[in-house]
Amino acid sequence: MRMKTAREANSGDDGAARARSLEVKLAFLERHVEEQDRVMLDHFRELDRLRREVERLSEITKAAVARDAGTPAVENEKPPHY
Repeated sequence: MRMKTAREANSGDDGAARARSLEVKLAFLERHVEEQDRVMLDHFRELDRLRREVERLSEITKAAVARDAGTPAVENEKPPHY
């Protein structure tokens, strides 16, 4: 019968330590992915809100331009004292 070396005797402990280390890393990565998902969803919502706001402002601008199309621009008007 062969005797185990010190490394072979401790390999069970090393395996448990390695498994624990991998579990900790996995837990960290899972939490990190969840946080990234949450941030990405927040960014998507904000981007969607900003797109709607740009569309609204664009419509307001188009309506104002159409309304004022027949009137001279203020910078081209002579002051009343001329």
